[in-house]
Parts: sequence; structure tokens; C-alpha cells
Amino acid sequence: MRLAFCGNDNASAYNISAGVLRNVCFVDALNLVPHVFLLFITFPILFIGWGSQSSKVQIHHNTWLHFPGHNLRWILTFTLLFVHVCEIAEGIVSDTQMKSRHLHLFLPAIMGFVAATVSIVYYHNIETSNFPKLLLALFLYWIMAFVTKTIKLVRYCQDGVPFSQLRFCITGIMVILYGLLMAVEINVIRVRRYVFFMNPQKVKPPEDLQDLGVRFLQPFVNLLSKATYWWMNTLIISAHKKPVDLKAIGKLPIAMRALTNYVCLKEAYEEQKKKVADQPNRSPSIWLAMYSAFGRPILLSSTFRYLADLLGFAGPLCISGIVQGFQNTTNNTNITEKVKDPSNSYLSSEEFLRNVYVLAVLLFLALILQRTFLQASYYVTTETGINLRGALLAMIYNKILRLSTSNLSMGEMTLGQINNLVAIETNQLMWFLFLCPNLWAMPVQIIMGVILLYNLLGVSALVGAAVIVLLAPIQYFIATKLAEAQKSTLDYSTERLKKTNEILKGIKLLKLYAWEHIFCTSVEETRMKELTSLKTFALHTSLSIFMNAAIPIAAVLATFVTYAYTNDKPLQPAQAFASLSLFHILVTPLFLLSTVVRFAVKAIVSVQKLNEFLLSDEIGDDSWRGGDSSVAYESCKKHTGLHTKAINRRQPLRYQLESYEQPRKPTRPVEIDDIAIKVTNGYFSWGSGLATLSNINIRIPTGQMTMIVGQVGCGKSSLLLAILGEMQTLEGKVHWSNVNETEPSFEASRRNRYSVAYAAQKPWLLNATVEENIIFGSPFNKQRYKAVTDACSLQPDIDLLPFGDQTEIGERGINLSGGQRQRICVARALYQNTNIVFLDDPFSALDIHLSDHLMQEGILKFLQEDKRTLVLVTHKLQYLPHADWIIAMKDGMVLREGTLKDIQNKDVELYEHWKTLMNRQDQELEKDMEADQTTLERKTLRRAMYPRESKSQLEDEDEEEEEEEDEDDNMSTVLRLRTKMPWKTCWRYLTSGGFFLLFLMIFSKLLKHSVIVAIDYWLATWTSMDNANDVRSVDDVKSTNKTYHVAVFSILSGAGIVLCLITSLTVEWMGLTAAKNLHHNLLNKIILGPIRFFDMTPLGLILNRFSADTNIIDQHIPPTLESLTRSTLLCLSAIGMISYATPWFLVALVPLGIAFYFIQKYFRVASKDLQELDDSTQLPLLCHFSETAEGLTTIRAFRHEARFKQRMLELTDTNNIAYLFLSAANRWLEVRTDYLGACIVLTAAVTSITEGPNSGFVGLGLLYALTITNYLNWVVRNLADLEVQMGAVKKVHSFLNMESENYDGYLDPSQVPKDWPQEGEIKIENLCVRYENNLKPVLKHVKAYIKPGQKVGICGRTGSGKSSLSLAFFRMVDIFDGRIVIDGIDISKLPLHTLRSRLSIILQDPILFSGSIRFNLDPECKCTDDRLWEALEIAQLKNMVKSLPGGLDAMVTEGGENFSVGQRQLFCLARAFVRKSSILIMDEATASIDMATENILQKVVMTAFADRTVVTIAHRVHTILTADLVIVMKRGNILEYDTPENLLSQEDGIFASFVRADM
Repeated sequence: MRLAFCGNDNASAYNISAGVLRNVCFVDALNLVPHVFLLFITFPILFIGWGSQSSKVQIHHNTWLHFPGHNLRWILTFTLLFVHVCEIAEGIVSDTQMKSRHLHLFLPAIMGFVAATVSIVYYHNIETSNFPKLLLALFLYWIMAFVTKTIKLVRYCQDGVPFSQLRFCITGIMVILYGLLMAVEINVIRVRRYVFFMNPQKVKPPEDLQDLGVRFLQPFVNLLSKATYWWMNTLIISAHKKPVDLKAIGKLPIAMRALTNYVCLKEAYEEQKKKVADQPNRSPSIWLAMYSAFGRPILLSSTFRYLADLLGFAGPLCISGIVQGFQNTTNNTNITEKVKDPSNSYLSSEEFLRNVYVLAVLLFLALILQRTFLQASYYVTTETGINLRGALLAMIYNKILRLSTSNLSMGEMTLGQINNLVAIETNQLMWFLFLCPNLWAMPVQIIMGVILLYNLLGVSALVGAAVIVLLAPIQYFIATKLAEAQKSTLDYSTERLKKTNEILKGIKLLKLYAWEHIFCTSVEETRMKELTSLKTFALHTSLSIFMNAAIPIAAVLATFVTYAYTNDKPLQPAQAFASLSLFHILVTPLFLLSTVVRFAVKAIVSVQKLNEFLLSDEIGDDSWRGGDSSVAYESCKKHTGLHTKAINRRQPLRYQLESYEQPRKPTRPVEIDDIAIKVTNGYFSWGSGLATLSNINIRIPTGQMTMIVGQVGCGKSSLLLAILGEMQTLEGKVHWSNVNETEPSFEASRRNRYSVAYAAQKPWLLNATVEENIIFGSPFNKQRYKAVTDACSLQPDIDLLPFGDQTEIGERGINLSGGQRQRICVARALYQNTNIVFLDDPFSALDIHLSDHLMQEGILKFLQEDKRTLVLVTHKLQYLPHADWIIAMKDGMVLREGTLKDIQNKDVELYEHWKTLMNRQDQELEKDMEADQTTLERKTLRRAMYPRESKSQLEDEDEEEEEEEDEDDNMSTVLRLRTKMPWKTCWRYLTSGGFFLLFLMIFSKLLKHSVIVAIDYWLATWTSMDNANDVRSVDDVKSTNKTYHVAVFSILSGAGIVLCLITSLTVEWMGLTAAKNLHHNLLNKIILGPIRFFDMTPLGLILNRFSADTNIIDQHIPPTLESLTRSTLLCLSAIGMISYATPWFLVALVPLGIAFYFIQKYFRVASKDLQELDDSTQLPLLCHFSETAEGLTTIRAFRHEARFKQRMLELTDTNNIAYLFLSAANRWLEVRTDYLGACIVLTAAVTSITEGPNSGFVGLGLLYALTITNYLNWVVRNLADLEVQMGAVKKVHSFLNMESENYDGYLDPSQVPKDWPQEGEIKIENLCVRYENNLKPVLKHVKAYIKPGQKVGICGRTGSGKSSLSLAFFRMVDIFDGRIVIDGIDISKLPLHTLRSRLSIILQDPILFSGSIRFNLDPECKCTDDRLWEALEIAQLKNMVKSLPGGLDAMVTEGGENFSVGQRQLFCLARAFVRKSSILIMDEATASIDMATENILQKVVMTAFADRTVVTIAHRVHTILTADLVIVMKRGNILEYDTPENLLSQEDGIFASFVRADM
């Protein structure tokens, strides 16, 4: 057949007798002209452009400018392309009905398609290089195309072509499109004036793009890149080469920053407040505020969602059309096709849509569009949700900074609630926003689906729909149950974590007392409860999964059985498969609806909580602190003057951050006795209405030191807080003098005034480095910093830290002791350059030596030299003589005020009382000069820090390898490690659930999927058979056939439903067993671990295994695993089914498979990194909130609110950008897998149409191809999630490979005498001890003999091996040579538990556990009450415990916080006494105790322990002067060994020198 443009079967084709334009063929040829013109013009330009660009690397994104009408142009071009495709298709279909090829029917359309594609590519390149003059070529093209198409349209009208003909419609639409594109082009000329105008418009790219830090380009790229996330490619591919870090994801664009959104939401909320201002009982609506701030994007997203849902129904309709058409062609092959007359070659739309191939292409396009819209809708809601969360966090934070202190301390708003608001409620609202378009999209989808089903199947469709609708409430019920179960699980796991935390904090004590198993069982008990509620959780999860899988099967069963028995006509394959696919569509919204409703309910609750919080009490507005100006000054300068930033607290942040000059005030007449702060007639309360402080009249002199003294609880700290404005003022006023004008020196008046440097009683540290904690936002000044650290004697402590003063401390950093933390807080107050310094009991946690140093260097020297006003609350009366002014308090009133002389003269009694107290403290001072508490703190610190040599072996070894490959090592291995799935860990996890369950799970899964495939296969054979037998079959054959088919169908469906239940149960059951075993092994391993492990591994690290990692293993892995296996098996069975129907499909599958492999490979790596970034940026944010809430008074006293707000905004933005990128990466993946799915549908459709065996299998193939599109991206996402979650299993496993202590001895516990050790005789023979076999020995060949009942003192400098000796008695350290024999038994032969349960020890830091006092003294419950009371009496605690509610059963809070340190130490003494052991070891037990308590301890040791052997490791030498024997140690050796008297007589002896130093 020869080719000819106009066809060669028609003589009149080239006839132009009726005028040129009347010839169809000529008009079509004319249509070619514009397209060819465009191609000729643009190709050279594009090639030149691309040639020059390849030399420049990547155009920088700051040149992205959008010409006006940008999005409209893309939309129109896409529509144009679609119409071109229709035109091509129409031409080809018409052409097939001709005798010869008529190229003019489709060639111009193909050229038009190419030209339209080129036009948009060309436009994009011009736009990125910002060269608008070149747009003229496009302008000309649109005009020419418009003209030629109009000619064609006019020609059709003249010929009287009816409107129903497809070609007429297409031409008409094209005229409109070309016209619109022309208009867009004219608009660009109008706005940018690049031609025909004298002066072209200058434009700048948006601010974000000029900032190279912004890497999130979604708002700025063109429409196609927006829809397909093309711009993400660079990031996702680069993730393969090196991990994505915060630098790679850059900053948030301005429109998405928390500050921008906060201003929006705040304004909307203020509007709401104004509306309800006059109605006292109504509260402002956050919902309306959110709607007015974020309503538009939600509407946009909903529109996308509706479009996507409606396009979703194209699937079932096309299936039905294709199967129908396929059936007709197979049935009608014998009828001869009628050949159309070439002159009348017009197709009507119906004929066109009957073509099967046309339908396949349409289905493909509909799927692509549907998925694009769906992802766009998801993206918009995600972005809006993130914006909303940023705004809410900023609102909450601003509110926290203004919360009244009484609210926090009186427990109306606990820290827990605030943390919940931040961590839970904001996220609930964010999630609600993500899901809310579903709320109004789903009902529409359901209604549409039911209508279509009714059209297909009539009444029986309603039966199926009814099944779905009736089972939906059960879904909702299960969902609510799930939420409940999750809540109770959370409660139990919190309790379990609290217990675990206590165990880990007191692990040394537990081991020394051999109590591990008691505490271990208590954790296991809680864990059992937690597992029980996890079981309900798992049960409901599996039910919910089961419902989801079983509902469609049940609905389909009900529908088809009803149809078979109510209709005479047999079921057609077209109906069957279209309705099946509709049921699949219907189930999703119904399943999701329950989730969405649940989230809506949660969101309503969250909003209530938020509203309560935002309306709670605020602190009074403290304009008075500024004297007569309400401007507070932020300190931001070094000693030499930068000008001060003025901060007005009521303006939004953006105004605050511009600095302006400090206004100068006219100086007032100077008063002689200048007063910094004056309180007149003050009554203050903590919000209860009762005055805590009453009748306060005090003045605080400027530039002098004021001391506030009084008993515990008399209101000293409250007075400071009242002055700072933290308490409620009932009456009276606090007056701050304006500026310190007594000394004219410029320096003093430059100082930042109304800010007060305040060190609270309870030290408050930031999670930051030591240096940042001290500087606290002031500029760094080296000399000043050094002076401050020296005054607080912090240097030795800093030297011990691994990174010096750059070490992170605080909650997440290294744990410091109380004294160290307190000194850092005092240093912070000294460092700040403020006029007024408030120190609240800075000496409480310091020993004498340090307190003196701080008093002399820090307070008397540093502060007084600067002439700063100091208010000092203290209990140390020996410092009273240094005070310039004294305020004595009692019971919330001021007892006396004046100088020490005044008080001496006026109130002799008080003075005498002080004097006796001072004498006592002075004696203490004389005795106690070896400042050992500090050395001791340093020692614990050193022990914690330095044994890090072996730490590396402990850390997760594989991770080390992965992350720290040498740089020069070839990249490929690193990449391989980054892209490898952790199969080994997966296997470990699966086997920890037991092999039986694993086998059961795999077996039931495979069975279930085979049954489900069988159901559909049966349906295909049933429907096809009925149609084949149509003509010949007799009625009775038909009815038996029907019964047979229905029966098999029902049996298969029933089996499918049952198997769904079984599989979902086995997966959850297996997950539970695995979780149970892993936690059990972990706990037992850790609790039996050597003490060395706890010294080296940070507590937070171990706790993380029990909290975050256990939680992942408990709740996240099972559903992920279930979902992964389900989607993978579904995809595999679908591919298998299609290939079975049409084997050619496998050929097309190869390229698709390769594409899929690369997509998932790249995505998994990037997703893992982004997920880690999201997690790691969330923690600092939550910590910042809780930190702020704890340190409110300090932040407000310092006036640092603005700095903290700024920090919060930065942290929020960092977390949000990580989350945005994560969700954009998910969209990137989904768009790609969806497009792949669409390609699979297209190939399946085409191959089955050409090759299919019968219509049933065509339908089956298409149905399965459609399900693949839904499940492909789930396979990848679940894989990526599982990979991240397996990290938790890996971390837990890294602990499970740890060595345990060797608990078994050579002797059986029964061989040890019941009352051993009776005498308490100790022989130490040639003892050598080390902490670990790769470390140096700490004790070398120590020999000693201790008689029964002797009191022995051991002393020596820090690090001399005293404590190691005490640990050696308990075998806590490795004894590698020599031995210790107690009462004739070598302790290394005893089982550890027996040994440790027979000795007693009092440790230097007193540890109490939460529980009753009885539990603390005797956790094993072996003793009678009398015995316990006796012990308490000996420890001088009896009266105090009696006065407590419940006596022995009174509760001890966590860590014993409700008792003072001294009392806790006494409890430890009582605990040692309760255990009637004949050997007591006191390890520096008096280190953290005041004089009085120490005296009690000494007395007790002399009397109550008279007949026992007591080994005291001395911290102050004078405590062992009365001992029977003294051992002096140095560097692990014994230097002197004799009675104290003999040792003192040796003038040059070490002991003598110690005692002399102590005098």
C-alpha cells in the first residue's frame, strides 16, 4: 500500500476546483506550517543555549524568575498536549477505517504535539536564563497556529459538520487554547515591557533565592518540577555519595518560617479575642483563628483531592469498557467490517471511545493525572500542617515566657503538661490538618462509588455496599479501643522507665547490697502489665488489619451471590471486574474514615487544652523594674561600649531585633544613702491569696553586700523572687532606683541596668557547653571569664572534662554533681555585666574550702571591686561580718534589718544565738581543711570520663565501621554499606520471636494470598464460561453450573476471610514474643553487667535502649513488617497473575523492574538520613521547651527572653525543614512509583488486548495492574521504615553481646555457714586489683590484717586506691593476684550474691529509691518493724519518721528528693545497721554532710557498731584519729600501717603531715 499525504484511494483528493480552502487536505497541510516554523526557529537557539550552558555548571538557582502567567501557561500547554494526543488518536482510528493511509489525518497532529512540547522546553530555558526578548518566537507561533486552526474550524462550519463529530470539537478546543496562550504571551509583554516599550521592567528574584542557604525549592520551581518533585533529584542522588546533613537541606524559605506563621496566627487569634472580649463566658476560638490563617491552602488541597478522587473512578469505567470492547471484537470477528467513504471520514465520540486501545491510553493518562493531583493535595496539607505547627510552637513558647511562677509551682500547669502540649498536642493538630481533606472528600467518594455500582449491578450492588457500611462502625470501635490500649501501654512504659532509671542510677548500691534481682523483678512486673496492654493493642491492630482485608471479600461475596440468584442474565466479565475494582476503591475511604474521625476527636481535645493554656494566668507586667521607663535593656556588650540593644517586650520579634541607641536620662539629684531596691509595705503570695511574705519593708543599698539569713523555710528565697516580680503582689510596691549614680564613672552607668544576675537555689543548666552556660549570651571576654572560673574554682573540674569547657552538660550531656552545677550557676551570675546580683544560697552544695574561696575571691574581690550590688541568701553565719547590710527573716516576716553593729546593739539575744552557731561552724572550719568533697566530685567525674580507652569496644561495633570508614578508602564500600538492607538484624529479630511462629507466619501469609488470587481467578473463569455457553446451554445445566460456581466461590471467600484473621494475628503475636524476649534479655544482661560498664557508658545511652528502642520494637516493627509482607505479596501475586494471562507482559516488565529497583535504592538511603535528621532535630526542640519552663525565673531575671525566643524559632525551623524534606522525599517516591504503576497498567492493558485468551482474563489482568499502583510505593516506604526501625534491634543486640559479672563461685551457697562472717576478721594477702584486664593495676601487692571488731581508718590523697580497696571486698573489681580472706573463707570462691549480701557498706553519695521508707531500709522484707525502728533510732531519725504521715510506710520520692542530703545519709546508715553484718565499710560516707550529722555518724559507729569490724575510708583525717588502726595509702601501695598514736609520733610521717595540714 503506497503512502500518500492525502491518500490514494480518492481521485478528488487534490482537486481544488471549489477554491483552495475548500480542500480538506490542503487545510491540513496548512496546519503543518506553524509547527515547522517553530521547530526551525527554536532548535538553533536551544542548541546554542545548551552548548553554552554545558560549559557553565548548572545555572544557579538564584536566577529563577517566573514570567507572569507562568502556571497558567504550563496548565494550558499540558491541556494542549492532551488535545493533541486525542487528535492523533482520532486521526489514526479514522485512518484504520480507510482503504489506504491518509497521512493528513494524523501527521499535522503529531507535528503539533512535538511543537507544543518544544514550546514549553524553550520557554523554560528562556525563563531560567531570564531572556524575555526570545519569547517573540513563541508569540509569532501562537498567532500563526491560531490563524490556521481558525481557518480549519471555519471550513468545518461551512461544510456543516455536526457538533457531535469528534474532529470538530477538537478543532474548536484548539482554537480556544491557542487564543489563550496568545493572551498569556501578550500579558508577559505588558508586564515585563521587553519589546515595543522604551524602558523594560527591572525585576529581582525572590528574597529566598538570593540567599544561597535556601535549598527547599518547591515554591520556586516550575509547575512540572513542582508536580513531579524533579528538583529533589539532586538531593536524593547526592545522599548516595555522602549522608544528608543539616547543611545539605539548608534553611526554610521565609514564608514557611515559624516567625512568619506565628505573626499570622497571632493576629488571627487576637481578632478572635477581640470578638469575645465583651462576653466573659466565651473563650476565643482557635479553630477560627487557624482557619483564617491557614484556610486557603486547605481549600486548595481539598480541590486537588476532589479532582483526584473523581479521576480515580476512570479505572473501573475503563476496565468495563475495555473488557466489553474485547468481548465484542472476539464475538464479532465474522462480521465483515464496512469500509468508510473517504470523503466522510468523521468519527463520532461514541465510536472513538469504543476503541479498546483508545481506552487503554485514556486509562493511563487518567491514572497519571489522578496520582499527580493526589500527591499535590498531600504535599499542600503537609506544608500547611508544618506551618501551623511552627506557629503553635511559637505561641506556646511566648506564653511559657509569660506564665506566672505560681502557676508552675502550685501545679496548675506542670512541666509535664507543657511538654505534652509541645510534643503531643501540636503534633495531633498537625496530623489532623494532614488528614482533614479526607473528611469532606471521602463522603463524596463513597456516594459516587455506590452510584456507579448501582449502575453496573442494580440492586445487588446495594447489598455489597450495605455490608461495607455496616462493618464500618466496627472499624471505628476498634480504632477507639486501639487508642485506649495505646494510652495504657504508655502509662505502664513510663512507670517501667522510671524504675529502670532508678536502677541504673543506683546500680552501684544495688550490686554492693546484692539487691539487683529484687529491683529486676519489680521492673519485670511492670513490663508484664505493659505486655498485657500491648497484647490488647496487638489484638486490636490485627483485627483492624483483618477488617481491612476481609471487608472487600465479604462485600464482593454478598454482591455476586445475590446477583447470581436475582438476575436472569449471567454475570458479565465487564460488570464483574469493574465492580471488583469499585469495591477496592470504596474500602479505603471507609477504613480511613474511622482513623480520621478519631483524629478529629483528638484534635478537638488538643485545641481545648491549648486554649486553657493560652488563657492561663500571666506574670504581672513588670514595667516597674525599669523605674519610670518600661524599656528593659538587653546586655550585649563587652566591657568597652558597644551600644546597648533596647528591647521592648511588647513588640513582635522583628522590631526587637533591630538595635537602637540607648536613651540618656537626665540625672536626678543624688541621694546620700543610695538605695538600689526598696520594698515598702509588701505583701506577696504564691497565687493562693494567702500572703507568704507579709509586711515587708526593706531597702537594699547600692554597690554593697546585703545578706539575708534565717532558718529553713522562713521565706528568704521567696523574698528574692518577690523582688524580681515572680510572686503576686497583694499590696505594697517594689521600687527599683533608676541608675547607679553614686559613682560618676562611665563604666557603671554603661552597665546593663534592669537585668539582674540571679543564681537560683536549685542550679539550672542549659543543654550546652560549660562555656555557653557561664557566658549565657554575653560577649566572650577572656580575662573576665578566667577571673570568674578561678573565683568559683571551676578550672580543675573543667580540666577533667573530655573537651574542657566545650563539653556538653545538662540533661543530655555529662552529669555533673550538685556542687559542680551550683558553681557553674554562680559563675554565670558573676560573669554577667549587671548592676545587681542575687545569689540564692550559693554555698549549700559546696564544702567549706570552696565556700571560703568563693567568698574571698568571687564575692569580696570580684563583685566588690566592680561596685555591684549583691544580695546573698545564706546559712553560713560565719560570713556575716563581711556583710554591709543584714536582713534577718523569720516566718515570712523581716525580723531585723541593719548592719551587724546595729543588731549587736539592738537585739542582743539574736546576736548571741548567731554567735553560738558561728562558733560551731568555726570549729568545723578548723578541722576541715582538706577540701575533699570537691576532690571527690572530681574523682567521680574523672572515673566517669577517663576509662574511655575501652569504650570504643563497647559501642556498637558495626556502626563504627559504617560511619567511620577512612576517607581515602574507596567510596564504593561505603556506598555499599549505606545501601545495604540490614538483613542480618532482620533475621535476628524474626528468630527472637521463635521459629514456630516464624514458620506459621510465612505459611499463613502465602496461603492467604494464594486463596485471594484463587477467588479472583475463579470469578474470571465463571464469568467467561457463562458467556461462552450463552447460545447452546439448556436452563438446567445453567442452574447446576450456577450453584456449583457460587458454592466454590463462597467456600474460597470464606477461607480467605478466615486466613486474613489468622495471618494478622500471627504477625502481631510474633512481634510481641520478639519484643518480650528482647527486653527480658536486655534487662538481665544490663543488670548483671560489670560496674565498669556503667562507669563508661552514659546513662542516657542505656536508658535509650529501654525507652525509644524498646518502644520501636514493641509497637512499630510488627505493623511495618505486616504491611511490608502484605504489599510485597500483593504486588508479586498481581504480577504473576498478569503474566499468567498474557506472558508478553514479562518482557515489558524488565525495564520497569530496573527503574523500580533504582528508585527504591536511592530513596531508602535518603529517607533514612532525613528520618534521622528529623528525629535528631526534634529532641533539642523539646529540650529547649522543658529547659525554658524549668529556668523561667532565671531567664526573666536576666531579661533574656528575646534571645531564648530567637533560639526557639531557630530550633523549630530546623526541625520543620527536616520534616518538610522528609515529606517531599516521600512525595518524590510516590509520584515515581505511581507513574511506574501507570506504565504497568498501560502495558498490561495493551498486551492483554492483543494477546488475551478471553475477556475474563483481560479484566483480571487490568484489575491486578490497578492494585499494583496502590501498593508499589508502600513496598518501598515500608522497606525504608523497616530499615530505620531495625536500627533499634541492632542497638539492643550490641548490648546483648556484653560480658556479665561472674556470679557463680566455687562454693555452693549451702556450703557457706549461715552466720558467716561471724567474727569479722579480715586478712588481705598480696592483693593486686585492676578495673579491667587491659588496664594498669590500681592496687599493688597490698598486705594487711584486721582483727575482729577493730575500727580501721584508711586515708590517702585522691586516686591513692582507697575506694578501690573497698570495692575489692565486694569483688566489684578484678582481683588478678593475691586474695582477701574473711573469717577463713577466700572471698573469690564465694558466689557473688552470697558475698555481697553478707557485708554492709555506706557509700559517699546517699541513694534512696522511690517507695516507702520500709522498702528503702529493707527491700527484701526480712526484718520486723522493731528492728527497723531500732535502726532509725540509732541513726537519730526516729522522731522525724514518726512525724511523717504513715511512719515507716511514708513515701520517698524519686532519688529521695523530699529529704535533705544529711537525712539521706542517715537513712543509708540505718540501712547498713538493719543488715546485721559483722563488717561495715564506710566509703567517705561523711563527705557530703554537715557537722551535726557527721557527729551523729561518728557516735553511732562508736556505740552501735562497737562489736563489728568497721573500715572507714576517710575524707577528713580527724574522723579517724580515734580509730584502732590507720592505713595510709599512696598510688595503690600501703605506706604506713599502725595505730594513730604511733603514726603521729613520727614527725616526718605522711599521716602526721596530713593531720598537721588539717589543724
